[in-house]
Amino acid sequence: MYKMILASTALFFTQMVLADSPSKTIKQSELVVVEDINWGYLNPLRGDKSPGAANLWGDRTKNSATGMLVRFKPGFSSHAHIHNISYRGIVIKGLMHNDDPNAEMDWMPTGSFWTQPAGQNHITAAKAETNLIYLEIDAGPYLVKPSKEQFNNGEHSLNLHADNMVWLTSDELTSLDSKKVTLSPLWQKQNQQGVLVKLDAGFNGQLSSEADSLRAVLISGELGYRSVEQSEEKRLEPGSYFSSAAGFKHQLTTKRGAIVYLRFNNKLQISDQ
Repeated sequence: MYKMILASTALFFTQMVLADSPSKTIKQSELVVVEDINWGYLNPLRGDKSPGAANLWGDRTKNSATGMLVRFKPGFSSHAHIHNISYRGIVIKGLMHNDDPNAEMDWMPTGSFWTQPAGQNHITAAKAETNLIYLEIDAGPYLVKPSKEQFNNGEHSLNLHADNMVWLTSDELTSLDSKKVTLSPLWQKQNQQGVLVKLDAGFNGQLSSEADSLRAVLISGELGYRSVEQSEEKRLEPGSYFSSAAGFKHQLTTKRGAIVYLRFNNKLQISDQ
C-alpha cells in the first residue's frame, strides 16, 4: 500500500509539471539573410590567401551533404588541383572560370552553372571586383589536393553559361501555376534534383514542396519573403537562403525579378497568390 501511495504521488506531480510546462514548437523552416552570414576560409591552411567560405546548410568539414557560399578576390587564380569529392557551382556575382588548366579562359557570369568531378585536374579563376558562388556537395569533407593525386571517377564536367539555359514554362510543367515563372533543370541524382527558377518582375505567389527537405538560395535579383514563421517581410539579397520541411509554404514577391536555386526530392509547386 505504501508503494502504491508513493507511485500515485509521483505520477500526480509528473502530470502537474507537464501541464505547467510550455509546449515547444518545432520550427518547420529556416531563413538566413546574407548580411548575417559568418565567414571563414575554404582552405583554412592558406589563411587570407584562400577564398572565403560560409556554410548555408550542412558542414563542409564533415561527411555530409553541404551547401555553401564561396567568395573570391578580384584576379584570383588557383594552382591546378583536384578535390576528393564532386561539386556543383552556380555564379551569384562576378565572372568565374573553372576548367582544365590548358583550356582557354571562358568566363561565366551570374546564373551560370558548372560541375566539377572528384579527382579531375582543374583550375578556378575569378575576374570581377566582386565574385561570389554557391557551391554544393553531396558528401564531404570538402578537401583540396595536389594534381599528382588525380583520378578518374567516371563523371564528366559541365560548364553551362547563363545564356545557354533552357527555360520551361507553365505550359510545359504542371509544377508551375504562374505565367510569371519559368524553370531550368540542372541536375538529378537518385531522388534529389536541382533547378533554377526565374520569377519575373511583379511576381507575387508561393512556393511549396512535398519534399522532406526543400533548400533555396537566391542567385540574382531581390525577394520579399514571408511565411507563417516569418510574419514580417524580409528583404533578401543574392546569397540569402531559406529551407523547409514537407508542405511548408514560402510567400515570395519580387519587384524587379529574381532567380532562385532549388534543391528538393519530391513534388514542387509554385503558384500565384
